[in-house]
Amino acid sequence: MRQIGVPHPRLPLPVAGGEDDMADFLAWLGEAIPMVPALGIRQMTRDGDCLAWSLSLTPSLNDKGTGFGGSLAAQTTLLGWCWTTLWLRRHGLARDVVVAEASQRFLAPVTGDYRLTCEPEAVDGPSALAERLELRGKGRIALVQRLWCGETLCLEARGDYAVLPAA
Repeated sequence: MRQIGVPHPRLPLPVAGGEDDMADFLAWLGEAIPMVPALGIRQMTRDGDCLAWSLSLTPSLNDKGTGFGGSLAAQTTLLGWCWTTLWLRRHGLARDVVVAEASQRFLAPVTGDYRLTCEPEAVDGPSALAERLELRGKGRIALVQRLWCGETLCLEARGDYAVLPAA
């Protein structure tokens, strides 16, 4: 049982230069952040610089029978945190990540199960983050999340994620 003010143990880093097992990471995330199992995440995949979740709408229904904006906003924020954390892990870094700024644009109602994607806002975002971490020991990256219900773009979000200095 998680306790207020007590950090959850970090997941061990993957073998040098290795990739995280997405199912293991998602299981750890569900232990570290108690609301995660209730989000309806069915699968997490990575393709290049794009991290994606497949989600069930049922846990995020609002009173109108469509996606609840607050739940969807929380999911976009968390997916960006996951993107940054997994990027750090692939680079052998166990660092704290926090969201510094986030915004959402709701474009269409979410009426069924959906896919949420996250990728850097700028093509050079990851290399710029790596450079800042090397030079200053901390950095930020801007990420864009998009929620797709079938072929319909329902939500576009943007977040700045800060990588804190090593303890």
